[in-house]
Amino acid sequence: MDRWYAVDDHLVDLFGLDDDVLRAAVADSVAAGMPQIQVSATLGRFLNLQARALGARRILEIGTLAGYSSIWLARALPADGRLVTLELELRHAEVARGNLARAGLAAVAEVRVGPAAASLAALVAEKVQPFDMVFIDADKDGYPDYLEWSLRLSRPGTVIVADNVVRGGAIIDADSADSRVQGIRRFNEILARDPRVDATILQTVGTKGYDGIAVALVLG
Repeated sequence: MDRWYAVDDHLVDLFGLDDDVLRAAVADSVAAGMPQIQVSATLGRFLNLQARALGARRILEIGTLAGYSSIWLARALPADGRLVTLELELRHAEVARGNLARAGLAAVAEVRVGPAAASLAALVAEKVQPFDMVFIDADKDGYPDYLEWSLRLSRPGTVIVADNVVRGGAIIDADSADSRVQGIRRFNEILARDPRVDATILQTVGTKGYDGIAVALVLG
């Protein structure tokens, strides 16, 4: 793992993946006593590039925390774009709003507070325009439900990305007593057989250890 960390540090430096705004977002999350489980800088850049390659104008994020990944995603949007990011905890949402404001992104980013399933149901009820990209990075037990809601809020061509879908290889343990592992297993199984998407999972290593991301394309 020391090698993984060293390579990640090298890549962050090589590609200039850190800046004052991102460092301040992490510092604020530490000061607020929040868990340090935000995406790595390399994954943040991946999300940003995906959104830009799609020409995304509307992005949905499920799981805000301190807004680190939100900043990466919102930076990919045009001036009239929209990021809707969902956070369970009010205190986390307040830190995220501050971080997004410092980044100059308050005009394009909306942080909604409450259980993700309820916020997603509200978006459906509001008949919002479909999202061009969805990023799922919240409680793992809820991933199967979040996928279904995401599909209801998508259109053909929408890309759905989900983090933490390998969990150190624990997903091959069908008998795991960890509800998070079982939630991810169900999510992966649904993703693999759902005719509404084409998808794959990529294993990753780095500062966040051994894990993986799912990438799915919503079909017509």
